[in-house]
Amino acid sequence: MEDNLFLGLPPPSSRPPPPAPPPSGTDQPTKSTTQITPAHPVPILKSALKRSKPSEPQTEVEPAGSKKRLTFKTIVDASEKQVIEAMQKIKLHITNPSKFSKASKLAIQLIQAGSISAVTSDHFIAILEAAMSSTTDCTNPSLRADYHALLSAAQDVIDCLNKNQRNQVTAWAVRAVLGNDLSTDDSFVFSKAAGRVKEAISGLPVATKDEDVEEAGALEEEKEIKNVDSQDQESMLPATFESSERVEFDPFGLDALLTGTSKTDKRANIKKDAATLITKAEEDSKRFLKSQREALILCLEIAAHRYKLPWCQTVIDILVKHAFENKERFTSRQRDAIEKLWTSIREQQNRRKQGKSVTGKLDMNAFESLQEKYANEKISIRRALEGNGSRRAQQWLG
Repeated sequence: MEDNLFLGLPPPSSRPPPPAPPPSGTDQPTKSTTQITPAHPVPILKSALKRSKPSEPQTEVEPAGSKKRLTFKTIVDASEKQVIEAMQKIKLHITNPSKFSKASKLAIQLIQAGSISAVTSDHFIAILEAAMSSTTDCTNPSLRADYHALLSAAQDVIDCLNKNQRNQVTAWAVRAVLGNDLSTDDSFVFSKAAGRVKEAISGLPVATKDEDVEEAGALEEEKEIKNVDSQDQESMLPATFESSERVEFDPFGLDALLTGTSKTDKRANIKKDAATLITKAEEDSKRFLKSQREALILCLEIAAHRYKLPWCQTVIDILVKHAFENKERFTSRQRDAIEKLWTSIREQQNRRKQGKSVTGKLDMNAFESLQEKYANEKISIRRALEGNGSRRAQQWLG
């Protein structure tokens, strides 16, 4: 038993039984009609060989507002008193053309910082009034861009102003914004500004005879003021002194100690105050119309000076024609200026129809201009000599 090497091994597997004999009726075995093909192994994908990523723990997404960020404060909070003091300093320097650029940028910074409110609106209007005190500085080529930026920014805070201040800013914007847009070299900006000028002209009311009379009276007063001599001014001084003494009929202030006025006097004072407010509003509206008309006339003059450029001639023709058709919206003096402007535009239109340029000469190409230039020139056959055949050349030839 010890020499048995196969001790403990499992018994051998049983052999398969032999195949069954064919049936007795057939001598030869039948061949199987179907053959079983071995199945191909399924290819292994590369994605199956990759390691599966470990499951990450789900973290709660924090809202965007809860994250802390480091921000720097670029605008310093200033009190109303500091803003008013800054505006007063800007007003002093903005009248100087050499300091206008810097002062206007400081004013724009105040606008962007939101410092313009109902409390500081009067000081802001004082800055704009000082800037627009000169009628020629706003169209100066060196200051044109600064004026445009200042008045464009002022229109953004127009809601913080009262009605009178809004009218003033609107009239100044016509002169500083539209007038400077008409001086540009961009055809799109030029045509857009011309369209806005046309809309402003159409929005004007019809001028009345009273306005014509007031304009004539104002012109006469200006002439009289210019013609006043220094001797007349000295003679007027004692008269004004006497009138001031007459006004001060209560030098000791005794009227304040008397009893109060009656109810009828109070009612009369209330009616008087209401009448003064109405007259003041009418004067403000008249002043606004006057300044707006003057600004539109200035825009027409600026556009007319650019008639030499071919690309803006058609736009100027339409603009001046529209102003001529609506000339009843201007005063008598302004109507005369518009008629003269329309007459000159029509003359230039007729020249263009005849093939002539703005200067009155016929339009010609480069060849024709050179042909006209060299038609009467005296050219020497000897290139080294002078072209006109001067006496010096004749002496050299002998």
